[in-house]
Amino acid sequence: MSQAWRRLARKTSALGLTGTLAIFVGSIFVVSTPTPALAAVTKQFSYTCTGSMLSSTGGTISVGLSAPDSVTAGTTFDLTVKVPELTLATAPTAATTLQVNATLTPTPGSIQDPGVKTGANVTTSATVPAKDVVYKVSVPTGSTGKVSVKPGQLVLSLLSPSTTTTTCTTTSTEVLDVTIGTGGGGGTDDVVAYDCDLASGGGDADYPADVDMKVVMTPPTSATANADATITWTGTIQSTGEQLKAPTGFPTTSPKMFVTIKASGAGAPSTATGEATLGTVTIGQNITLPTSVSIKVKPTTTGTVSLTAGDLAFGTSASSPTIKCLAPTTGLKAYTFQVSSASSSPSSTPTSSSPKPTKTSTATVTVTPSSKKSKTPKAGADTGAGGEAGPDGRMFILTGTALVGAAAVGGLVMRRRNATRG
Repeated sequence: MSQAWRRLARKTSALGLTGTLAIFVGSIFVVSTPTPALAAVTKQFSYTCTGSMLSSTGGTISVGLSAPDSVTAGTTFDLTVKVPELTLATAPTAATTLQVNATLTPTPGSIQDPGVKTGANVTTSATVPAKDVVYKVSVPTGSTGKVSVKPGQLVLSLLSPSTTTTTCTTTSTEVLDVTIGTGGGGGTDDVVAYDCDLASGGGDADYPADVDMKVVMTPPTSATANADATITWTGTIQSTGEQLKAPTGFPTTSPKMFVTIKASGAGAPSTATGEATLGTVTIGQNITLPTSVSIKVKPTTTGTVSLTAGDLAFGTSASSPTIKCLAPTTGLKAYTFQVSSASSSPSSTPTSSSPKPTKTSTATVTVTPSSKKSKTPKAGADTGAGGEAGPDGRMFILTGTALVGAAAVGGLVMRRRNATRG
């Protein structure tokens, strides 16, 4: 037995040393592994423009394409078109906006939101400020290698008058390559491209605006049917789009932000809205979003609830806001949580609210002495039937003492053997 125990002790010690070494090496590996940087890759392309919209010196422009340096298959990423500063042949007579329609071909993949994007705001000056516009690129599931984006025709125009337009083409055969890997470049599908405008439809130099916002939702860790589940919503405005500014007439006293999310599954309502009070608002300046917004969703059955970003509203009322920001209907990141059945505490004894009548009866009881005799030795104390009740605690005490003694003897033997070998 002592040899078996010693073998077990040696194996346990060896495993313990091996596990300690593995943890130590793993710790060194984790500490030494660099954190992926939020980097991006940008490439410039030369375009030749025709038409009467730009001045004679603006016939050739350089447009940049920018994307994350790494993306993940099965997700979307932001492809930024960097439109440079432009010089118009004739200054507009009223404020307007630049419209950008870029043809882009990703391989593999597709553009999720092709078409016209709103560019820079144009005043009555002939100079159009530089402005980025963003397209969403979908990367097919299972793709490997890289996504190659080839630029095509670029159409620039003024919203008003709509007849002021120019068509730009590139003769470059180069492409923008984006590696399909771990997606460490920040082009994640939790960035929502909101289309923001004044709810009244009035004119403002800062609207309409394409606002890119990183949305993160934290679902509850536990939820039950027919009970409110709280979701924490946070939003961070990105630099890839336009900023969210307070227009003329925006309420500066107790303005609020109203956040809507979309839900499906487990009998949850299709939409749910939460609100939070904004901080100090200055007309014409960027609106600072609240740290977080709490939204309650009440599922009615067990199952999985899926959540995606919905529309936003700013003002004093969700029904009649000053600013309305519409979320896209596709390409949104989904958050899920599980709903279990409501727990109940069953009663061990059924109860009744109405008292029961008490039944009284009379009986005659005759007490007969027990005929059972104790098996205690003669003249000894009568201990009853304890001897037939099975082993008591003394057996466990004796057994434990024997085991402790055996362990002590074994330890002495192993010590003597070690001393002899020494």
